[in-house]
Amino acid sequence: MRLPTLAVVLLLLGGCQDAPEPTNSPTKVHDFSTPASATNIPAGGQTEKRALFGDLHVHTMYSFDAFVMGTLAAPDAAYEFAKGGVLTHPGGFDMQLEVPLDFYAVTDHAFYLGALRSMTVKGNALYEHELAEDVRNLSDEKSRGAAFATMLAFLRSERRAELIDPASSTSAWDDIKAAANRHNDPGKFTAFLGYEYTSSGDAFENLHRNVIFKGDTAPDLPFSRLDSANPEDLWRWMDEQRSAGYESLAMPHNSNGSNGWMFSLTDFEGKPLDSHYADLRMRNERLVENSQIKGTSDTHPALSPNDEWADFEIMKVRIASNLPSQPQGSYVREALRNGIEFQATKGFNPFKFGVIGSSDTHNASYAGAEDNYWSKTGRLDDEPVERGSVPLAQPTEDGSTYLKTYRSQWSAGSLAGVWAEENTRTAIYDALHRKETFSTSGTRIQVRFFAGYDLPALDADNLIDSAYAGGVAMGGELVAEAGQSPSFLVWALQDPNKAALQRVQIIKASVSDGNSSEKIFDVACSDDAKVDPKTHRCPDNGASVNLADCSVSTDVGDPEMLVRWVDPEFDESEHALYYVRALENPVCRWSTWDALRSGVEPNPALSKTIQERAWTSPIWFSPVSE
Repeated sequence: MRLPTLAVVLLLLGGCQDAPEPTNSPTKVHDFSTPASATNIPAGGQTEKRALFGDLHVHTMYSFDAFVMGTLAAPDAAYEFAKGGVLTHPGGFDMQLEVPLDFYAVTDHAFYLGALRSMTVKGNALYEHELAEDVRNLSDEKSRGAAFATMLAFLRSERRAELIDPASSTSAWDDIKAAANRHNDPGKFTAFLGYEYTSSGDAFENLHRNVIFKGDTAPDLPFSRLDSANPEDLWRWMDEQRSAGYESLAMPHNSNGSNGWMFSLTDFEGKPLDSHYADLRMRNERLVENSQIKGTSDTHPALSPNDEWADFEIMKVRIASNLPSQPQGSYVREALRNGIEFQATKGFNPFKFGVIGSSDTHNASYAGAEDNYWSKTGRLDDEPVERGSVPLAQPTEDGSTYLKTYRSQWSAGSLAGVWAEENTRTAIYDALHRKETFSTSGTRIQVRFFAGYDLPALDADNLIDSAYAGGVAMGGELVAEAGQSPSFLVWALQDPNKAALQRVQIIKASVSDGNSSEKIFDVACSDDAKVDPKTHRCPDNGASVNLADCSVSTDVGDPEMLVRWVDPEFDESEHALYYVRALENPVCRWSTWDALRSGVEPNPALSKTIQERAWTSPIWFSPVSE
């Protein structure tokens, strides 16, 4: 096989029937960051889509927990921040994005929406409630933590209805909707109407979802866990609202903290999954948030023991607790594998998800980057010592020199990426719906992914148009053509403000005899290196991090990787899926930055560096028999 030594790496592995021939032609560097005009599309043509980045998981003062944590910022302030404005953190310091976001959604908790804020306003029905005085006297981390615990316990008690105040909820919801519409600026910035449905089991088994509406209107009040803790009831409500003209998508998050509930092989009542369940879920829940502050939900070392990069920002506990969360049933890759097993053996797939990332910030702001992390929970973790990254002033009674907290397991944040024709609600929502989406750990890596039987040569002038015409993009499904092997096109572009790319991988899952397996293929290496055809791995490019000042290697890594690949183990008779993971060179983790700025050594119990990355939505393959 011939391998050109180019900055943009071209690799072709395997030799399958009718596979495209490799080329040594110089690879043209295409600018795919600028969109074509949506008004000048030739009949039958494909608009050039652009990568847009946003956060669809943001809490403001109307969320009960954010308010307890000291967040007093309104939705208007959140949207101004996303567009590049300055927002003051509850801890008193200013936050501002290095680069503004393209889209944003305030997603406050639907239950007790606006209730705690109302406890501070004289004349409100909740002002005289027995919990209100404590809410009005939040002064330090101890009082805020106690109030948060009290609210969670109250929610689970028989008295939970006492804090349901329709006037407070309606007022807050109306303000959330109005703010989104005020800040929505078609072509420049998209603000979505949305909220969080916050269900869980009695032992903190996380079943949270964000619901994002397509248009400028939404139901009078959102559906909450106080209406039902069963997510299937949420989906049925969404069906009803869709019939009434309110189109929406639900996106589960923090499956990693679900203790196996999020992707259980039974429904909420414990019955085996069937085609009706699959149709209901996939009609309403087409995406999953696979990365955010509270850890990564792509995969787990226990589920992917042959994946050297599986141990990435793993949060081991359930949400709002120190209880361990079992990996099985909690991670997206396993769910995707189970989905194609269902498809192969039963003819339906209840887990055919695309992916996004988002932050889950409770500061009204995106959470920040590794080198500028603003925390997640207001006054509860605004200081490094509260995050477990800097030593305590005095050891605890048991001799611990660092605060024992699950906050040390948190990530700096994640972003949602979409490929859309323009920056509008319709274009971005349609991209979400068709799953032409990707997730990043926080950097703005751009990544494209196609599969097909007639993909273009890599030096084609009309590369992207031809890729759409000759195949399917991420989130799509490719049907087998007898006797042919599809090729895959991957294009990754570095965030110009972050580390260079180290490698691009394709993760494959397939079903044989009713059982799925997975395999990771490195398909592009930085610095003109070659993939080992036996191990399917790139050599380490030697990128390093100086922990004394967090400087990184600048002489290795690529700004861009473009590759056409053929699966050397392709079997047209098997159900399969493929998705891309693009890896940057390593950099300092946020906890190391905390230590550096505080003049102390990094916490030895925490990872000192991080290898940021992007994941695409899968492309599914259906065999000839289908």
